[in-house]
Amino acid sequence: MKTAVEWLAEQIECFGNKHELQMSWATLDELIEQAKEMEKEQIIAAYWASYKEGQYSGDKTADEYYNETFKQEIEKL
Repeated sequence: MKTAVEWLAEQIECFGNKHELQMSWATLDELIEQAKEMEKEQIIAAYWASYKEGQYSGDKTADEYYNETFKQEIEKL
């Protein structure tokens, strides 16, 4: 499984090379939003994996955990 950052880097590389990039800002924004959604899904999956293994003993749902822990930081980007 690729991380969201690995996926994003791969997508950007499809639009050029290290010296020249042929991509609109709208396309870049769309790719970034997709990567953010992938990251959220990966964080939630990790939360549930740790919960099932007994590593996390909170009373929050995975979405609540994500929103409280990461949502505000991501919105700043």
